Amino acid sequence: MSGTVQREERKLLLFSGRSHPELAENVAAHLGTGLVPTKAVDFANGEIYVRYEESVRGADCFLLQSHTAPINKWIMEQLIMIDALKRASARSITVLVPFYGYARQDKKHLGREPISARLMADLLSSAGADRIVTVDLHTDQIVGFFDGPVDHLFALPVLADHVRGRVDADRLTVVSPDAGRVRVADHWCDRLHAPLAIVHKRRDPLVPNRATVHEVVGEVAGRVCVLVDDMIDTAGTICAAADALYAHGAERVIVAATHGILSGPALDRLKNSRVSEFVFTDTLPTPGEVELDKITVLSVAPLLAHAVREIFEHGSVAALVGDL
Repeated sequence: MSGTVQREERKLLLFSGRSHPELAENVAAHLGTGLVPTKAVDFANGEIYVRYEESVRGADCFLLQSHTAPINKWIMEQLIMIDALKRASARSITVLVPFYGYARQDKKHLGREPISARLMADLLSSAGADRIVTVDLHTDQIVGFFDGPVDHLFALPVLADHVRGRVDADRLTVVSPDAGRVRVADHWCDRLHAPLAIVHKRRDPLVPNRATVHEVVGEVAGRVCVLVDDMIDTAGTICAAADALYAHGAERVIVAATHGILSGPALDRLKNSRVSEFVFTDTLPTPGEVELDKITVLSVAPLLAHAVREIFEHGSVAALVGDL
C-alpha cells in the first residue's frame, strides 16, 4: 500500500445573492467561470430559504451580495448564505460586498446611538465570513471593525479615467462636496493633475438627508468642475453643491460617485439638475426607471474579478490600489 497522499486541487466557487445578479454574472464572465446554482425563496411570512445545488465541500467560496434596497432583506439573505456555506464545509468564505450597508453609521454623533457599521462587521464574522472585499467604504476606519482581512478596493481609477477622456485637464477643477471628502478629492487631483476646490456646507445632525451650502473655496469660475463623492442617496446635497458651483461661475459640472443609491426624490433631482453628467459605477443596480441620457454607469466587475483571482491565487490585492 502506497504511503503517498495525493493533494486535492483547490477549487474556486462563485455565488450570488438576489440583490444584484447582473454584477455577479459579469464578475463570473471575467473570471471565466459560472455562478453556482442556488435555490433562494421567500416564505409567506418573509423568511428566506437558501440551498446550494452542488457540493461546496473544501472549496474556496466567494459570495457576492450588494446591500441595495430593500437593504435589510439582502443583508439577512447574505448572512443565511454564509451560514449555509459554513455548514456545508466550505474551505474558506470570502464575501464580496460592493456596497457595504450601514457604512454611514460608523461612529456616534450623539448619545445613545449605535455604531451600526461595526454591527455589520460582527454579523458577517459571526455568520462565518473569513474575509471581506468591498468598494469605497464611507470611511476607512470601517476596515478595522472586522477581525479578519478586509480588501478595500477603490473605483477612482475607473471613474477618473472616464472623466479624463471627456474633459481637457487644463480646464478641470476637482471639487469636494464637503470637508469630509477632501482626502478623496486629493487623490482625484493627483490622478488628473487638476486643482482642488471645496464646497463648505453645514448639516443639521437632527435632520437626515439635508444640508445647507455656505460657500465655495477655490477657483471654479469658467472651469469644468467634477464633484466627487462616495455615494449619492437622495441627491439633495450634491445638487445643492452643483448649484453653488454654477452660482460661482462654473462653466459645467460633472458628478462622479461610486455608489448610486438614488433613493426617494433622487431621480427627479437628477433630472431637474443643471449637472451635465452623473457618473456612477454598478456597485448597486441602477433603478429600472432611470432613463436619463446624462447618467453613465461604469462597471467594477473587472476590478472585483481581479481581486477574487488574486485572493484565490495568494497574490497581492494591494497592487490593485497601489497607484492611488
